[in-house]
Amino acid sequence: MADGKPYSARSAQPVTQPRMYSPELQPLLQTLLGTLADIDFEHERERDNINCRAMDMNLKIRLLEKLKQHHHQRREPYLQQLAILQERIRQFSQ
Repeated sequence: MADGKPYSARSAQPVTQPRMYSPELQPLLQTLLGTLADIDFEHERERDNINCRAMDMNLKIRLLEKLKQHHHQRREPYLQQLAILQERIRQFSQ
């Protein structure tokens, strides 16, 4: 273990260091990921709400499909921003 990498005292596994991003990019990354998590949480809650209701199965399927489309539409702009940010991070780390 003379390769200069830190190792965990409990195992021979290298200790992974947390990723560090540019101070200007990290808050944006955290905001985007937080927003996506909020959108996903709300989607799960609404989906569970529909699934728990007693209603015609065809109506339930249509509502769930509409909810899925709405979820995708809400996430898409944030995913695009995240892809742009990931490219900037990749360029910054080179």
